[in-house]
Amino acid sequence: MHALTRTARMTGLFYLGIAITGVLGFLIVRAQLFVADDPDATLANLVTHGALARAGVALELAIVVTQVLTAVWFHRLFRTVSSLAASAIAAFGLVNAIAVLVSAAMLGTAIGVSVDPVGDAAATVQLLYLVSANMWTVGALFFGLWLIPMGWCVLRSGWMPRALGWILMVGGVGYVLSPFVSYLARDAQVLVDAMAYPASVGEFWMIGYLLSYGIRRTALGEAQPAVRTPASPSAAAS
Repeated sequence: MHALTRTARMTGLFYLGIAITGVLGFLIVRAQLFVADDPDATLANLVTHGALARAGVALELAIVVTQVLTAVWFHRLFRTVSSLAASAIAAFGLVNAIAVLVSAAMLGTAIGVSVDPVGDAAATVQLLYLVSANMWTVGALFFGLWLIPMGWCVLRSGWMPRALGWILMVGGVGYVLSPFVSYLARDAQVLVDAMAYPASVGEFWMIGYLLSYGIRRTALGEAQPAVRTPASPSAAAS
């Protein structure tokens, strides 16, 4: 297997890890525990389903690990295409991982308060979950920023379909704008959700392409350094 293909598939595997842990942790487990308008119900859920709550924290930590590995491997994959863009992918991905890490710390603290209450435990737990959710909201800024240079690298390298590169860039812009819309227009949640669709399409397409193909076979010859054939003795002498 070509080294670039191997790197691309490892990148896709780590990226798939982000998708799986993100869906399980943020969309499924959190929804089972957090009740937006009822702090008492949120606290009761943490007390009753403590194991599920701890699994939610573990999943967010797994998001951080897979996010970091994906950022590093994207840098490794695209560094020969553009050192600046590859470094931007890695840097923005690492900042996003920090945002999720803070969110995980908030959830872990909420579990601690539910076990050993301090003051108004229900209000404290609810506040921690709200801060965690807002870390995800503002983290979308950097998750969008990492998609833009990623899409640009796809376009410049020619290793993947050009449509994929454009969708990643459009999706990245949507992610970057979504926190601003979320806070400036509180009643525009439908629009905020819609702005994430292009990014979701681009990300799952990227994961599937990396795992299935790595990079285009026609691009492997261009990416591989040319091999010089040693001159024959007669040619060297002439």
